[in-house]
Amino acid sequence: MSKQATLYRMKTPEHICPYGLKSRYLLKKNGYKIDDHLLKSREETDAYMEEQGVDTTPQTFIDGKRIGGYDDLREYFGLEVKDEEGTSYKPVIAIFSVTFLMALALMFNVFGALAIETLIIWFVAMSMCALAIQKLKDLDAFTNQFIGYDLLAMKYIPYARVYAFAEAYAGIGMLSGINPWFFAPVALIIGTIGAISVFKAVYIDKRELKCACVGGNSSVPLGFISLTENLMMVGVAGYMLIKHLL
Repeated sequence: MSKQATLYRMKTPEHICPYGLKSRYLLKKNGYKIDDHLLKSREETDAYMEEQGVDTTPQTFIDGKRIGGYDDLREYFGLEVKDEEGTSYKPVIAIFSVTFLMALALMFNVFGALAIETLIIWFVAMSMCALAIQKLKDLDAFTNQFIGYDLLAMKYIPYARVYAFAEAYAGIGMLSGINPWFFAPVALIIGTIGAISVFKAVYIDKRELKCACVGGNSSVPLGFISLTENLMMVGVAGYMLIKHLL
């Protein structure tokens, strides 16, 4: 006997509920035959939610018992449910993984061999550019989070907006091959201030904060990763200046 499920989801000419599609896929994946009820207007959807006493759609029923929305369905199948208030390193892992592979691919394309020094510089530079893009997507959200722990931004609010542009400028400069004196001091300054700020907030004041490194409203916890990011920036900038002088 096939397993049966009933699904109520919104599908209008203007909007197809993504969680409805995800619920349908999850049910099919688990071997259910679905009685798929489409709510074809906003009014029909609102009337259904009022009738059922629920705040959202989709709604899934299995064996006549209401399971609930998409997260409830995931929980029913024993799957992980995302915690919107929790923390996650996934954004920085994604950025650093992709930028490292980009730097590696470009290095082999240009040199045809492994060049560790170049790989590290390009990786850090590309990471800075990617992180700057995340900040520039919503400067207001970034600044609201950044001024909560950066020592200079607390004192001088406009610095928070300057930081995102300065990070992009320094990252692009590292990739350009031009005289490092044009960009490395910028990386040294913002990286040093950032490292001191993170160290004080996390390891001295023991504050539990979320890092603005991947933009505003980030779920990345402020801590070792944030400190390492700033130290990498300082290290590469300092190395490029010293190498240029020698």
